[in-house]
Amino acid sequence: MPTDTLYGIVGKALDESVVERIYSIKQRKPDKPCIILIGDIEELKNFSVILSLTQESELKKYWPGPTSIILDCYNDSLEYLHRGTKTLAFRLPTNTDLQNLLKKTGPLIAPSANPEGLPPVQNIKQAQEYFNNLIDLYINGGEISGQASKVLRLHKDGSISILRE
Repeated sequence: MPTDTLYGIVGKALDESVVERIYSIKQRKPDKPCIILIGDIEELKNFSVILSLTQESELKKYWPGPTSIILDCYNDSLEYLHRGTKTLAFRLPTNTDLQNLLKKTGPLIAPSANPEGLPPVQNIKQAQEYFNNLIDLYINGGEISGQASKVLRLHKDGSISILRE
C-alpha cells in the first residue's frame, strides 16, 4: 500500500507472527528493524517508549512528516521488532487518511515494498511482479516515485544524529 513516502508492505506491528511473515516475504535481513507507522504520538507508549520533554519537543519539529525517528526501546518482549538493537524507528505520516487508518488498525510496520537489495516499487504492477500471491491485499495508490524517509536518532538529551538524509 502507499505510505507517505513509498509503497510499503504493512502489517500489525504488535503481532509477532505478522512481523515475521513480512520479514520472510521481503527476504529482509533478520537483524534489521523495520520502521513503524503510528497514527498518534501517544501510540509510542504501546512500545514502552517514554519521552523526555526535550525529546517530545524535538519530535514536534519533524512530525507529522516524512521523517523516521529512532527511539530507545528496552522492552525485551519487543525484541522481534527491535531485533536486539534496543531501539525502534517510528514515523507519524503527514497524510491524514493514513493517520486515520493507523488510528483504526494500530501501529503498522512498513518496510518498503521490495525484496531486500532490489529497488522499491513505484506502482502496484511492480509490487505484484515482486510478490505475486504472497501479499494478501494490494492497495493501488497510483505511481509513487518518492524517496525513503529521512532517518534520525533522537537521544534522551534531545540531541539528534542523522542516519539517512
